[in-house]
Amino acid sequence: MTWTRSSESDKDSGPTTTTGGGAARGRTEMRVIVPLQGVVQGSGGLVLGSVIPCALFYLLQLYFKRHRSEPTPPPPSPKLTEVSELHRSLSRAHLSGRGSSAPACVSARANSIVKSGDSPYHVGLKRVSEDPYDELSNPDGVIQLGLAENKFSLDLARDWFAENAKDSILSGGGSSGPLSMGRIANIQPSDGLVELKVAVAGFMSQAIERSISFNPSLMVLVAGATPAIEILSFCLADTGNAFLVPTPYYPSFDRDLKWRTGVEIIPVPCRSADNFNISLSALDLAFDQGKKRGLKVRGIVISNPSNPVGNLLSREMLYSLVDFAREKNIHIISNEIFAGSTHGSEEFVSMAEIIDSEDLERDRVHIVYGLSKDLCLPAFKVGVIYSSNENVLAASKKLSRFSSISVPTQCLIISMLSDIRFMQKFIQTNRERLRRMHITFVAGLKQLGIECIQSSGGFYCWADMRGLIRSYSEKGELELWNKLLNIAKINVTPGSSCHCIEPGWFRCCFTTLTENDIPVVMERIRKVSETCKSPR
Repeated sequence: MTWTRSSESDKDSGPTTTTGGGAARGRTEMRVIVPLQGVVQGSGGLVLGSVIPCALFYLLQLYFKRHRSEPTPPPPSPKLTEVSELHRSLSRAHLSGRGSSAPACVSARANSIVKSGDSPYHVGLKRVSEDPYDELSNPDGVIQLGLAENKFSLDLARDWFAENAKDSILSGGGSSGPLSMGRIANIQPSDGLVELKVAVAGFMSQAIERSISFNPSLMVLVAGATPAIEILSFCLADTGNAFLVPTPYYPSFDRDLKWRTGVEIIPVPCRSADNFNISLSALDLAFDQGKKRGLKVRGIVISNPSNPVGNLLSREMLYSLVDFAREKNIHIISNEIFAGSTHGSEEFVSMAEIIDSEDLERDRVHIVYGLSKDLCLPAFKVGVIYSSNENVLAASKKLSRFSSISVPTQCLIISMLSDIRFMQKFIQTNRERLRRMHITFVAGLKQLGIECIQSSGGFYCWADMRGLIRSYSEKGELELWNKLLNIAKINVTPGSSCHCIEPGWFRCCFTTLTENDIPVVMERIRKVSETCKSPR
């Protein structure tokens, strides 16, 4: 404790207490010096009163400096070559005094996708990828009947690529010419090269074997039919709106239409008694039910030819759908990706032909097409949005930047589609092979007592296996699916994955097979069918 007096006016003040540390030492020095300054000033004059306190102050500073502890010198700097050996985790651990941080969060949208789980359709595809059948290298593997992929005419495409691929890409899509690196390496319009639009328009007319022509200026090209459908869903509906989709429908519509757009699907049931054809009364009922649920219906999504059934929509039905859309003030998305893959006597009619014939409601009708099925090139990812709606086209062109087709791919396809002689041969040969395999596969199932819906398009048949399920329910259907997948080692798509309301129907894709594979498939199905007895 130190007792001080700062001036005469403070002589009545009480004692002041200070405690240790650097601050206390500084205050002690000042308390010694200030009274001395006052004494000297009072007796020796101004000069001595200023010099002596300053000298004392500096002496005390020198004393404290010599007697305080010396700081530990820092370690020598490591050599430059040793810097890389320092562990960053140690230094970061000293910087943060907190405990372990919470896990990094993702969006609610991502969480909903992660937690949604896979349908039997996607489970089966994964199972095949893990153990694919091969006649020579893996004869006990899983045979793929769940994927609509055409392998019939890959030999034709392979031969053309072997002869023309290099020149087609390097010439920038021309049949011949000098190297055009600027064409294939520089940025091009994201909605597709004009030359490819012209070539695709010609191929579409040629593939459906009708006199209708497609206008290239009404096209937006994107990386496959999946982004084409998603972009149209984005353009035509807001989050929380809905589309009417006749069932059974393609299993991945649940992802393509809904995942990123937030749009809902209202299933419109079709029944076996009507050959699973669309019913206008069912459409009207589903529309009204959607309104009662508070959903704003923005359109109808149809597949022509149907997937998974394989039937074709008649001209009369297409006119009726246009009338329905006009009455309800909604849109139509017509998925015509199998338009050139018909194999029966029934005619295919494009929705483009309907709106062209009488100039009906052009702004309401939007067509999706692609080259993955009819040209057997799914990995090339060439999809088409065809629409007369100016706003839809404008928005689609801007959105195409997220799913544009690579320019080398476009140049290659331009050359291929421009080879008229090759394309005529390809379309004819592919259709003949498709027809022959369909007849053979359906006949094989019939010998096992399994009937198929009469169909004229697509790579599949819609097989009636209701007689093989133990209980007439979705559970009974999935039990049979599980036996086919894990015992028979055949991947088929159960009807429940397609939202079919009648249990026991399965989609079987036959275009992944060779003719030698069909007896193997039938034998595997026979072994499972012998163990199944329906109570009906």
